[in-house]
Amino acid sequence: MVGCGNDSGTDADKGKSTAAPAKTAEVVIYTNADEEAQTAMKNALDKNGMKGAYLIQSFGTSELGGKLAAEGKNIEADVVTLSTYYLDSFQKKEKLFADLQNKAKTIQPSPSYWTPILGNTGALFVNTEVLKQSKLEAPKSIADLAKPEYAGHISVPDIMGSSTSWLMTQAVMSAQGEEAGAKTVAAIEKNAGAHLEKSGSGPLKKLRAGEAAVGFGLRHQAVADKARGLPIDYIDPTEGNFQLQEAAAVVDKGAKTNPNAQKVVEIIVKYGRPELLKFYPVALYEGETVSAENKPARPSFYKEPLTVELLQKHQKMVKDAGK
Repeated sequence: MVGCGNDSGTDADKGKSTAAPAKTAEVVIYTNADEEAQTAMKNALDKNGMKGAYLIQSFGTSELGGKLAAEGKNIEADVVTLSTYYLDSFQKKEKLFADLQNKAKTIQPSPSYWTPILGNTGALFVNTEVLKQSKLEAPKSIADLAKPEYAGHISVPDIMGSSTSWLMTQAVMSAQGEEAGAKTVAAIEKNAGAHLEKSGSGPLKKLRAGEAAVGFGLRHQAVADKARGLPIDYIDPTEGNFQLQEAAAVVDKGAKTNPNAQKVVEIIVKYGRPELLKFYPVALYEGETVSAENKPARPSFYKEPLTVELLQKHQKMVKDAGK
């Protein structure tokens, strides 16, 4: 794997640790990341001068968002990793995060106060065996899932419970407009019926079990299943492969800001990204590469900045359209 821009280090640098951190309190990291991402962050920190100098606490996305909203700069955390739309919303309401030092150059523009640690891209996928048994054609678009013939044969995440569903909603709304798109997503959710999932990984699990023929979820998971020989294939929808990122930020506590917080973020990106790329193969920094099968055909981003408020607006539109 290629590292992040000019900060990736040379061959001569490999295996070397950064300078030992100043003697200070542990850097408290609050994260919504799953186990694989947390392990990658820990490995990077432990191997690069921060072993014993940090503490990671795990939260659900909405739980961590709620803590930041309630506690602001009084939060215990020195560093947070969270979906960027949460970080942007909090920074807009209250300058909660400090500008980052020594920030590596990202492929997509990003603000001064967060830097991405991983990306997730949406796609359609099918169980090829169940699709054939159900005598269905593979969909070309997400909107196809609203057609009557797919009723009872699809599994998708619920926009009220999963940010993965927002990738699907953004794609449909970008192609059709918000009002028409909300109606289409509501029709898709209705077609999913009992296979409307609270978890973003739920639909693929239903396809693996043979309980559904078609689903929507995270592209790299379907790519991995296909590579393992499962009867799973992925489809890049005509509406586009939309992306959500999770990023790291330093809580700005003024004079009380932990002096090693910036170093923690720098190490996670500089040394953690190669391992993170293995689990979340979405290139985020200049110089990073992923395998051909992990390159979506239609990478896309929503026309508006992503915020918690925009998510809530889309959630309400979809649920109102389904009434």
